[in-house]
Amino acid sequence: MHLRVPRPRSLAGQLFAMQAVLIAVVVAGYALFTYISDRGQAQDAAGRQARAVSLAIADSPSVLEAIGSPDPTARLQPYAVRVMRDTDVDFVTIMDPEGIRWTHPDPGQIGRPFRGHIERAQRGQTFTETYTGTLGPSVRAVTPVLDDGRVVGLVSAGIKVEEISKRAQEQLTALLGVAAGALLLGAVGTYVINARLRRHTHGMNADELSRMHDYHQAALHAVREGLLMLDGQYRVALINDGGRELLGVAGDVVGASVADLGLPAQLTGALLASEPRVDEVHLTDRRVLVVNTSPVSGGERRGTVVTLRDVTELQSLMGELNSERGFTQALRSQAHEAANRLHTVVSLIELGRAEEAVDFATAELELAQALTDQVVAAVSEPVLAALLLGKTAQANERGVELVVSRESRLDDGLLPPSLPARDLVTILGNLVDNAVDAAQGRVPSRVTVAAYTEAARGGEVTGTAPAAGSGGSELVLRVSDTGAGVDPAHADLVFQRGFSTKPAGEGGRGLGLALVSQAVQRHGGTLTVTEAPGGGARFEARLPLDDPQGRAPAPDAPAGRRAAGGAV
Repeated sequence: MHLRVPRPRSLAGQLFAMQAVLIAVVVAGYALFTYISDRGQAQDAAGRQARAVSLAIADSPSVLEAIGSPDPTARLQPYAVRVMRDTDVDFVTIMDPEGIRWTHPDPGQIGRPFRGHIERAQRGQTFTETYTGTLGPSVRAVTPVLDDGRVVGLVSAGIKVEEISKRAQEQLTALLGVAAGALLLGAVGTYVINARLRRHTHGMNADELSRMHDYHQAALHAVREGLLMLDGQYRVALINDGGRELLGVAGDVVGASVADLGLPAQLTGALLASEPRVDEVHLTDRRVLVVNTSPVSGGERRGTVVTLRDVTELQSLMGELNSERGFTQALRSQAHEAANRLHTVVSLIELGRAEEAVDFATAELELAQALTDQVVAAVSEPVLAALLLGKTAQANERGVELVVSRESRLDDGLLPPSLPARDLVTILGNLVDNAVDAAQGRVPSRVTVAAYTEAARGGEVTGTAPAAGSGGSELVLRVSDTGAGVDPAHADLVFQRGFSTKPAGEGGRGLGLALVSQAVQRHGGTLTVTEAPGGGARFEARLPLDDPQGRAPAPDAPAGRRAAGGAV
């Protein structure tokens, strides 16, 4: 037999039951207190009414005159009956000083002793009491009738307790009606409030809400991607550890405006945008982020959910992959050219021109070897040498001549561990790609690359490389082209993400120079753009060869605009 375990009542249901019981207890307690209070007040009012009636009768001259007559009952009984009817009291008893009745609602009781206390009245005092007489329990007042200070009679007027209870019962009925109305109104209000609460808590009970909060906190700390939630006023409502790390913010930023977080302008604009953003690439000082935003709305804009992914390493790998793809294409082209030359050599041999075949093959080999020797002699650092050889072949395929300047000199083992080869590939590779794009189709189509070291304070170009990691020296990477150059009006924008004078292609444009600027800034270097001596643009990156964390950035270049911290 399967026993179904009842599900715990929801938080809204628990609050509703608690509030309903509380309201019922409060209303019942107030009703009981009011009933007891009203009953006591009714008794006090009855005592005051009986006292007033008895004093009025005792002060009446006609009563004093009737007491002095031979038959007081004959004159006082009709008078007492009339007073009971007019004043709404249950009895009026007029008696002699000894308590023998002259009047009574029941004529059979006339002439009999009064049942009750009269001692204080005999001494000239007026008092009230509750006493059970011939008509039952009553609240009565007893007062003396005085003649020149002498007690000549007594008057007692009273209201039965039964009548007082009837008056309190009428008040209780009205009170119960008001209490029922208050209870009903409280129940309706509580139901409406808790129905709204039930919608907001999705019918969950307190334990479920507590578990959900624990899971929520655990998920926030476990997710390595950045998560940022903004309220309707673009203030930070929630941020996880990954978001703090990727955005580079510290301290308690919950409640702070996005505009006050010190983020790059374009990233801040994306977070403040009302429309959703999908897989937008943004640069911070040290990272490449993919940003997605999704507005939260429920009839009105309630906020924005932002996710952040770090693709810094991926972007570097993509740059290396693009270089490898270029190498592959260059090798494919060279293989095609080599096949044509081999066919030429074979044909010359078949024609009996062996010497000409040897001369042709030797000339081609010497040309290729001369190019390799030129690059390796100038830049013996293996990663940069391989990059330049590949870029030379790739540029040649696009009709652009890539030249390594004579001033280039970069020995193997020069670069410190703080300057990884991957960042050099990012900097020099993107600068060369940008120059080849600019020079393609121009006459002449040439790109000139220089890579050397020199003193950080404007010293002459050194013929030999300083020791690796030595202080006071910097690596210079300069790329010039014969393209159209950079408009001075755009010099402040050329290093910003998304800016490009070329039409957008697959994957977008305007990211290469922004990545160069980010890498240079990350290593405490400078990046400048000026006009090349023969026309076109000249980009120059200067990177300190000692630890960038332990020294100030290199001084400004002699001319041009400086890009530090990601801005030109």
